[in-house]
Amino acid sequence: MNGGHVSVLLAEAVAALAIEPDGIYLDGTFGRGGHSREILARLGPAGRLVALDRDPAAIAAGQKIEDPRLNLVHAWFGDLGQVLDELGIAQVDGVLLDLGVSSPQLDDGSRGFSFRFDAPLDMRMDTTRGETAAEWLARASQREIEEVLRDYGEERFAHAIAKALVAARSECGITSTGQLAALVEKAVRTREPGQHPATRSFQALRILVNRELEELSLSLPQALARLKPGGRLVVISFHSLEDRIVKNFLRDQARPPQPPKGVPVRAADLPPPRLRLVGKPVHAGAEEVAANPRARSAVMRVGEKLAAAGEGRG
Repeated sequence: MNGGHVSVLLAEAVAALAIEPDGIYLDGTFGRGGHSREILARLGPAGRLVALDRDPAAIAAGQKIEDPRLNLVHAWFGDLGQVLDELGIAQVDGVLLDLGVSSPQLDDGSRGFSFRFDAPLDMRMDTTRGETAAEWLARASQREIEEVLRDYGEERFAHAIAKALVAARSECGITSTGQLAALVEKAVRTREPGQHPATRSFQALRILVNRELEELSLSLPQALARLKPGGRLVVISFHSLEDRIVKNFLRDQARPPQPPKGVPVRAADLPPPRLRLVGKPVHAGAEEVAANPRARSAVMRVGEKLAAAGEGRG
């Protein structure tokens, strides 16, 4: 636990990396450093950890860790290949991605992630670049808003909410989390038990503003390409859209590449798959969920890179 943030599936994720004391590892989502600290604790003097985060506040918090084995970089995890190139690292022994929003981001009202606080409607994880949620809502068409709420928030009332938001912005603009939450609450006809009516809309806008699904889709092939044979890719997802991308990627890479349709090739002559699935999806236990309700939706999936013909673990 660091600064109020509890790393979900901490022990399970670090164990899944199967850490070699002198290995090189990449934590693509540093957050408040829970996973990174645990990785460092298992590395020997020759080991190395590269940790990325797009949030300047996370980078500032991480600079308190004085460890020569740690390279902490302000970067989006979709740029992990470029970061490794800049550090002169060709391959790594493991990659960890802990996706989604972190507790410090949700608990800092000024960031605009949560409807629990009335604050400017920002929602950017990286406050140094990109468009805020308020800026996007000010220019998007009703159809665009509806599609984002439906596709990223799986919101049943996307049409009614989008219509209400477009009508409201022409009168007064939508610039705060409180305004947005109130407008959504009024437009949603029925509530899901135990869930605020604006939950899905806030999730959808956050995913859009931070390009979360695009970043994930960019990062997974890069992570696999950079892994040494025997290296592990460990991904923790927090909603079905993320998990679907991870699940499909790992499943596809665990199958032999298929020849073009109609080309006769014996199964024995097919190239081997690029990875193997390690274990079953892992969920947080009852004790962890009780201590940290955010862990309830977490799913961890693991893949291990296989050696190509003639290639061994270097």
